[in-house]
Amino acid sequence: MSSNAETATMPAWLVWMLATACGLIVANIYYTQPLVGPIAESLSLSPAAAGLIVTMTQVGYGVGLLLIVPLGDLIENRRLVISVILLAAVALVGALFARQATLFLTAALFVGFGSVAVQILVPYAPPLAPAARRGQVVGTVMSGLMLGIMLARPVASALTEAFGWQAVFVLSSLLMVVLSLVLARVMPQRRPTAALGYGGLLLSMGRLVRTTPILRRRALYQAFLFAAFSVFWTAVPLLLASPVYGFSQGDIALFGLAGVAGAVAAPIAGRLADRGLTRPATVTAMLIASGAFLLTLIAEPGTALAVALLVVAAVVLDFGVSANVVLGQRAIYSLGDSYRGRLNGLYMATFFTGGAIGSALGGWSQAHGGWGLTGWIGAALPLLALLYFLTELAFGVPEPLWMEGGEAEAGAGR
Repeated sequence: MSSNAETATMPAWLVWMLATACGLIVANIYYTQPLVGPIAESLSLSPAAAGLIVTMTQVGYGVGLLLIVPLGDLIENRRLVISVILLAAVALVGALFARQATLFLTAALFVGFGSVAVQILVPYAPPLAPAARRGQVVGTVMSGLMLGIMLARPVASALTEAFGWQAVFVLSSLLMVVLSLVLARVMPQRRPTAALGYGGLLLSMGRLVRTTPILRRRALYQAFLFAAFSVFWTAVPLLLASPVYGFSQGDIALFGLAGVAGAVAAPIAGRLADRGLTRPATVTAMLIASGAFLLTLIAEPGTALAVALLVVAAVVLDFGVSANVVLGQRAIYSLGDSYRGRLNGLYMATFFTGGAIGSALGGWSQAHGGWGLTGWIGAALPLLALLYFLTELAFGVPEPLWMEGGEAEAGAGR
């Protein structure tokens, strides 16, 4: 499989291999979220500083989206992916053996930095498929990514309960090494054609934002939805652990599995986009994401019905968010293969920022107004995205169409 990816045809097994790889890599960002307590205790971190365990990984990931992912338009993709995965493996080993908080937090920063390999893989996949199936390929790969996000927390909780938090880092570092060896054998090469150097590549990203309305809009739509997603998954563990529900850590981990069902939305959304149904699918995703929160406000807190509605809301919300992210990626990848790494980095960095804001909102709202306030904030965020989407119809932003190659950045998306 040494042929250039631009002229290859992607077999079904390779699509699923890339989906699996995306899930395993992205999980590295989320493993520590349920482990803040035991890790902080082990490193003698104060409660006020314990949040840095998650924050440093997120910071590394955010920086990598802007500095590493665009290199997918400059450096041969297989070599770049393997190098970044191995960086994550080294950082995971560093975190495993860190005995001081500063060393652990530094390692966590590089775990996030190395985990951006997933965002090099996602835009790598579509050009290997016929244009009529590219949405389906994006959806399949993204379903692996969403499963990785949703399974990371319960898997980390279960391993920690059985063997201690270090077991998570042992397993993940080994998986990264094995994954790099597998991808080295199965990934076709993809040699970008961009004539820009690294500095020009980074500078061009500002031009892409200014001249590409589809990128701006799709990134902001998903930022609102991912903010709602983060509000829910930040506040729900706090709600379930409260005296009203009295869930144990194990119970909360099992609840986290509910959202996994929402990952089936990704391939469905990809197929809808391939059929030219991007706009109605977008409206549907936004409405069901908002409705998921409204469902949770129906029942009396602490009752069996309230728990059941929270489970349904988790599935429905994750379905809507997963669908919308695929619709957005299918749209921005239509703008040209030669700068899809930069487009993906900008898209992901924008909605990742929305997720960070949502996490802060979820913690604040749950502390100050309980689930009533949290539910209304969560319901409002997708509706704000919908209001912005309606201006797309008013101002006549065109539907995305697949275009092959080219560096016509100045007019992309117009």
